[in-house]
Amino acid sequence: MDGKQLVIGVIVLAGVAFGAGSSLAAGQHAQPVTPAAQPGPAQPGTEQPAAEPVGVQLDQPFTLRAGQAAALDDKDVVVRFTELVDDSRCRPGMQCIWAGEAVVAVSIAEPGRGERTTAELHTGQGGSSRTEFAARRIELVAVNQAGDEATFRISKA
Repeated sequence: MDGKQLVIGVIVLAGVAFGAGSSLAAGQHAQPVTPAAQPGPAQPGTEQPAAEPVGVQLDQPFTLRAGQAAALDDKDVVVRFTELVDDSRCRPGMQCIWAGEAVVAVSIAEPGRGERTTAELHTGQGGSSRTEFAARRIELVAVNQAGDEATFRISKA
């Protein structure tokens, strides 16, 4: 056995060893993430008003379901949890090498000025858990295990 074959053998064995803790090897298949429903064109006479954003206070954590929005009580800022973009977090009962992370998409608006932006916020080390807009810092605090609810906090930037 030459050095190249030895290296390939070690890599294959490492892959099998690491794969033994994966959800697929344990017979648990990843659950598909269903994005929030996107509004389509309304039929005449069937328009439904958008749900009003929930009121939230500065520096207080608040939880939104996918598609839901929150309006800051002291400033014209609205944050909407658009969707779960990615979720590589270790599932309960699994033993993982890396904890993984959840990534959520948010849209942030200052309706009175007509300003808006979007951002992706991360729970892990793969990216930032916060963004700034309209002199406010929007921070992702946590994402529930199902990925359909996220907790945020808004503070002064």
